[in-house]
Amino acid sequence: MKFRALLLLLCTTSVTTPRVLAEEVKPAKSDFKTENNVAVPMRDGVLLRADILRPSAGEKFPVLVYRTPYGKDAAQREYTTFKHAVERGYAVVIVDVRGRYHSEGEFRPYENEGRDGYDAIEWAASQPWSNGAVGTFGLSYPGAVQWLAAVENPPHLKAMVPAMTFSTPQNFFFAGGTWDMSWMEWIWDNIAWDIRVKKNLPGPRTYEESLTAWKVEGPKMQSALPLTNVPQLQQVAPFYFDWLHHPAEDPWWNWSELRNKYGRTHAAVLNLSAWYDDNYGPEGATTNYAGLLKSRVGNKDPQTQLLLGPWVHGVDNTAKTKSGEREFGPTAAIDYDAVVLRWMDRYLKGAENGVEREKPVRYFVMGANTWRDSDTWPPSAKVTPFFFAAAKAGDRVGQLGANIAPKTSSINEFSSDPVNPVVNEYQSSGAHDYRKLAEHVDVLTFDSEVLQDDMEVTGPIHARMYVSCDSRDLDLWVRFEDVSPDGKAFNLMSPGLDVLRASYRDMARGRQWLEPGKIYELDLKSLITSNMFLKGHRMRVQISGSFYPNFSRDLQSGKSEVDSSDSKKARIRIYGDAQHPSQIVLPIINRSNK
Repeated sequence: MKFRALLLLLCTTSVTTPRVLAEEVKPAKSDFKTENNVAVPMRDGVLLRADILRPSAGEKFPVLVYRTPYGKDAAQREYTTFKHAVERGYAVVIVDVRGRYHSEGEFRPYENEGRDGYDAIEWAASQPWSNGAVGTFGLSYPGAVQWLAAVENPPHLKAMVPAMTFSTPQNFFFAGGTWDMSWMEWIWDNIAWDIRVKKNLPGPRTYEESLTAWKVEGPKMQSALPLTNVPQLQQVAPFYFDWLHHPAEDPWWNWSELRNKYGRTHAAVLNLSAWYDDNYGPEGATTNYAGLLKSRVGNKDPQTQLLLGPWVHGVDNTAKTKSGEREFGPTAAIDYDAVVLRWMDRYLKGAENGVEREKPVRYFVMGANTWRDSDTWPPSAKVTPFFFAAAKAGDRVGQLGANIAPKTSSINEFSSDPVNPVVNEYQSSGAHDYRKLAEHVDVLTFDSEVLQDDMEVTGPIHARMYVSCDSRDLDLWVRFEDVSPDGKAFNLMSPGLDVLRASYRDMARGRQWLEPGKIYELDLKSLITSNMFLKGHRMRVQISGSFYPNFSRDLQSGKSEVDSSDSKKARIRIYGDAQHPSQIVLPIINRSNK
């Protein structure tokens, strides 16, 4: 979840990443010059402050720009990439973004990062110690600022490594039309306390005090209806309330939309994310990669690649081999610094290190616990539907199979109550055992037969659902899981990729309320993973109308939770007959197309 991973994003490892040789990461020398709190002027006169690190020897260097809302001072104490970059012959500019720590101006997350990023990159290129070639790197917020600047097309931006970040506000601030509730804790933990200090406001005034206070204030804020009923953020985060009053389909969000802007940047882009990254991460990386390829059709070297690992959100997690409760073995870890600097060496220095000759896609197959290279994303697969059939008499678990269910068992029904939502019992990201959800009366569970052979599922997954209800709206959660012989049911992606609000079934048309009793086709197209279901395992799908507190609850009354608390219980039906064949469509990799 973003609030746990965005704190500093600091750490690295000595484990060698695939395709990175030991001699490529060997440090040159550690001696460098430092300038602190250098003024970086923006076009509107606001001064940002930056620390500059550069090698002692030499006069002009390629420059790496890193922009953060979490404090440039803290970043340098904890983060090793800066030191390694200087040792490799780069100058590094580390900037506090507008309104944060040493920089002037008002902090409104993400909203000024396009223009400010352009100005910071071009300023760095013009300095006497710069050779004019600029690269950017960073993860999460420091990844997002790269894209927002890149689509402004700063002429000196030559390379970037945006890690674990987004492609569209519709899957960043929202997910499937639901509001991402983790923004509250992100603001509370990372942003609010510093603003209280600057404005002399009451409340927690350090990060540690914020963590303690969240234990009391957090549950109050998360349970509040309407969503605007959070006075704890009124004085410290007016931007949060502005966000809430712009629904997902509002053109106002275009300032943070990337999907129609890839032709605006010509930088070499390494897209990096993870299967258990926050919901926006793997979707963002794959969407951005595909968009860049499309905009660069015909280029001999499109200068873009895709790297997808098995981690949760955060730089330090790329050095780990375990995500949540799931262990992936020693090869799962990478050396983040080496990955970033190898990309920069190729596209800022012109080093002949073979990057452009490698297959452009590298992804980790969970379960098999191995890396694979591919010429394309997604890799070639057999698109295979699995259909839902109701549970047999006396059984709580339905069937997930290759054939459409007979009409006599074609309807599955469950209840959804916004006042008593399905609760995610795990606060941390990563793989967790969700077998207990099968016991809930407000959750439908469907299992496949026990697999007789290993089966790899890699790529986008499509849940095509036929649904009716007795209310004006509903949220449909379709979780895809790997069930081992001992009963553990591991999720294969983070919450948010697997949800759709029915009234947003066609986002381009805005919100369309349901007619009670009418059957609608709802298409969930954002699910994505790479997992080997081992022999003896089962596939599982769990369906519910909520998953609290990760994302906002649909009131099901025809009103918005942003400004109303008027909720309604709903009975929801999932159909599975020949006319309404609800199904989950899986990209299956077999021996003939590996």
